[in-house]
Amino acid sequence: MIGSILVLVLMIAISLVACTGQQTVIEQEKIKVTRGNIVQSVNADGELSLPQQRKLGFGITGTIDQVNVEEGDKVTKGQVLAQLEIAPLERPVKTAELAIKSAEVDLKQAEDGVKAATIDLEQATDNYRKITYPYTYSTFVFDVPQALDFISNAERQIGDAQKGLQAGLTTDQYNEIARQLKQARDNLTDARQQLARGQGADVFSNQVLPVKDFWTLRTAQLNMEKAQSAIDNATNTVSKARLAIDKARYDLETAQDMRDKTVIKAPFDGVIAKAYVKAGDSLSSVDFNKTIFEIIDPKHMELTIKVDEIDIPSIKPGQEAIINIDALPTFKPRGKVSSISPLPRVEGGVVLYDVKISFDVPEDPAPRTGMSSSADIVISQRNNALLVPNRAIIQDKTGKFMVKLLVNGQAQQKTVETGISSNFDTEIVSGLNEGDTIVIERQVKTSSPGLFGG
Repeated sequence: MIGSILVLVLMIAISLVACTGQQTVIEQEKIKVTRGNIVQSVNADGELSLPQQRKLGFGITGTIDQVNVEEGDKVTKGQVLAQLEIAPLERPVKTAELAIKSAEVDLKQAEDGVKAATIDLEQATDNYRKITYPYTYSTFVFDVPQALDFISNAERQIGDAQKGLQAGLTTDQYNEIARQLKQARDNLTDARQQLARGQGADVFSNQVLPVKDFWTLRTAQLNMEKAQSAIDNATNTVSKARLAIDKARYDLETAQDMRDKTVIKAPFDGVIAKAYVKAGDSLSSVDFNKTIFEIIDPKHMELTIKVDEIDIPSIKPGQEAIINIDALPTFKPRGKVSSISPLPRVEGGVVLYDVKISFDVPEDPAPRTGMSSSADIVISQRNNALLVPNRAIIQDKTGKFMVKLLVNGQAQQKTVETGISSNFDTEIVSGLNEGDTIVIERQVKTSSPGLFGG
């Protein structure tokens, strides 16, 4: 009985194994080689933002006189959005303008003073040259006085020697006095010759300049020095007047800058996203830097994606990109790469680079900042190219690419040259013709019948 049971169990087990038996078969998929367009792209995720988004404020204290817009208002570039009371800031502008005019008058007077002093110097110089021509300044300042001094000394020596000759003298004393007298007379002759070299002809009167006119010469020289000093003083006055003008202009620019800050204008076409004040509000020294408005330009958006270091060399500014927004699956705007960050970021051990893509936004649908998005950056594209599915491409051990071409009903390996690839297809540059049939083979496991046909 037990033996019968064992035989029955064994037969059931064999039957079950037979019923669940599987075999592997090769399944073939036949595909025609066709022509079409292919795009090679790099895909990456990112978030949307508004590149034109600004916080606006006055930056000075005062009372708000006008608020011309509300939240949600559309504005144009240059439009006045708000204004402070301007009267307190007009006075410094007027004061600075008057200071400039006054400094300009002072400058003109100082420049006239330089011209007058220059004329005086020229006249004094002409007078001096009339007296000294053709001799030099040193001749009359040094040589003439020295010659006069020599003459005076020589005459005194002669007088002393002559007095000595009148007294009773010995022969030796007489001879000594006579020698001194001769020396004094020789000195007088030399001194008069030196003085003669200091006497020049007056070019205008053609007369010899008398020694008595030395002080006239000295007066002319002093007039020259006085005129030069007047020029120096007038030049310094000119410099001070110019500094005063520079300061007044700086004060005017500062006052005008403060006055200009009393007005907030729209920096670009856009929409007022936030308005924080109303007319009559005051800005103190504590809160003068507070934000008055937030303005955005919703017509232009930017998608920042993070691109892997392997793909970044193929991306260039200006390349076209197709934007995919998760919340708006049917909205596919096209943009262009506007910038590529030169600095990397590392996330999870992966090196990534920020790439910004700019695109225009229609009013409807309206994507929002922060929405999760992705972009397909077009690296290259081909039109009317021979295409085969990526899964049809086989690479051998030598690195050559091949497909299985159907020839007379048999699949044969055929070497091909490939071009660009998309996520689905690969361009065939050579090795195939349009209309060829290729075969994609794959192994499939199928169930086989059991002993009992199960």
